[in-house]
Amino acid sequence: MKNTYLYTHLCALLLIMTFFTSCDGQEKSKLSEVKKQNTPSFLPEANDPQIAEYIRNIYQDKNGSLWFGTNGYGVAHYNGDSVSYFSNAQGFSGQQITGITEDLEKNIWFATNQGVVKYGWSTNNKGGKKFTNYFKPKYFEGQRFWSIFADSKGDIWAGSVAGIFRFDGADWAPFELPYPEEVTGEFITKVTSWSIAEDRAGNMWFSTNGFGAFKYDPSAELRADSQPFTQYSKKDGLADNSVDNIMEDSKGNIWFGTREGGVSRYDGKTFTNYTSSDSIGNNEVCIIYEDKAGNIWFSSEGFGVYRYNPAENGTGGESFTNFSQEQGLGVRAVQTIFEDKEGRLWVGGGGGLYRYDPAEDETGGKSFFNVTKNGPWE
Repeated sequence: MKNTYLYTHLCALLLIMTFFTSCDGQEKSKLSEVKKQNTPSFLPEANDPQIAEYIRNIYQDKNGSLWFGTNGYGVAHYNGDSVSYFSNAQGFSGQQITGITEDLEKNIWFATNQGVVKYGWSTNNKGGKKFTNYFKPKYFEGQRFWSIFADSKGDIWAGSVAGIFRFDGADWAPFELPYPEEVTGEFITKVTSWSIAEDRAGNMWFSTNGFGAFKYDPSAELRADSQPFTQYSKKDGLADNSVDNIMEDSKGNIWFGTREGGVSRYDGKTFTNYTSSDSIGNNEVCIIYEDKAGNIWFSSEGFGVYRYNPAENGTGGESFTNFSQEQGLGVRAVQTIFEDKEGRLWVGGGGGLYRYDPAEDETGGKSFFNVTKNGPWE
């Protein structure tokens, strides 16, 4: 890595190499318009074609723009014409972007190493879109966040080293999960939540870094005889108690990517696990994603990505296909997988941004190619 990058982001990189680690308080809004925000506090060097050395998140908003969370340059935004960067110099508190989501009002939310940031219109819809940085001295200031999710009801959920917080449109508040023990710490703890998801029934799912996963059923709180929380751990069949990613597929299965146990699929009754002993190269799985065709894609540390086809050619069988350097994927430590509205599948991580070309896959050619600041985007 470049010496300047190492110097300015040493602390962030050390955390990542170990894989990660409002408002009765204060809300600070920055009034710069997006069209003026094209020069961040830190940029990839001019002669470096990569969008960033490390792509942590990929998201396409409802207007079709692509957002890329980086590990030290803030967020990169592609509007269909060019790439712009937003970080501290533009009023965006955070250079390490650990989550991106969009709410019902088309506001974009970011989890960062310096709190939570919202990009959207002000309350009176005047003055253009702005970055709003949320922090509360009591528990938010200096807090590292690792995940963020906008649910179907309009609430924003964010996961940090201290657990879960929820924003109801007016204020942030801690959301207490029934952890089996009290945990304290400033960096990565057992309650650190890397992933938050909502299933089709409206249940919320939260990963932890040592207590497995929790499901929260909001409707249970209306029933006096019901328990709103369910914990899933190794004793229930989950592959590992350190969960990095949670996803519901189109069939209603819940998938878990874990730190040391591989992949778990939960059908509502039992867990099926896929590990390095039978299916994948490494049991550290950071991200799981389902494409529009129903294939499940997931990372495997050091082995690029795997595509799981639950019914190969309609025969009822299942298959695992690995994509790594031989297939053109120059990212062995994959952090994010995303399919956009145009059907393009993107992969990012340590090594930059790559896109999958299914036509080349069918012919046996290199099916992944690097996308830089100059493209190719189409």
